[in-house]
Amino acid sequence: MARYVKELVLNKPDDFVQFIMNDFLRKNGFVMANWKGEPAYRTGDAMMEGYKYLRWYYQNGVFHLEAWMKGTFGGEWNLDGFVGCLQKKPYRESLEQLFAALQQPIPMPGQSMQSDPTQPYQNCVPVHTVDNSGAATMGLVFGIMSVVLGIFIPILGIILACLGFSRARMGAGSSKSGQAKVGKVLCIIGILIAVVMWGLNFLLLIPTVGSF
Repeated sequence: MARYVKELVLNKPDDFVQFIMNDFLRKNGFVMANWKGEPAYRTGDAMMEGYKYLRWYYQNGVFHLEAWMKGTFGGEWNLDGFVGCLQKKPYRESLEQLFAALQQPIPMPGQSMQSDPTQPYQNCVPVHTVDNSGAATMGLVFGIMSVVLGIFIPILGIILACLGFSRARMGAGSSKSGQAKVGKVLCIIGILIAVVMWGLNFLLLIPTVGSF
């Protein structure tokens, strides 16, 4: 088993931890799934970014989290190392945001912090939650770059589109969800352009090869 494991001594109310986790899971598109007979939360997809998994529990004031990615041959990848690092990095960054949100001091009623009246826990006590606005912006940037570079360097356009799609999905539930949506569309367009250009380059290369 190769997993990223984190334990935090929080000593905070159960409903606070549950609220922060539910918010994180929703914003990052996690759904309950199955990993080799073990219940776990899953996000991502098989084609563009790979599947990311997560398990957690909170007991006696201690928060425990396990995170991993599905490896190339169906095994587990932890979040360290070079292999798959381009997809591991944003996952690690999102978890760091989660840990910061969990470790924030809980203000007393009446104290001023970032609040959102649409969130149930924040109606009682205003707290900071995870906001993947940075991922949404990066998804848009990568989407634009994938469209441009897909014309000239198709393989690079595909790589950027996959990276951008992953970040756009992460940012879909952020305060910049509009950017994430546009970024996701541009990434799909970038892949289509890259595939078409790759095909055209291949067709143009055939007569050249045949002339030798």
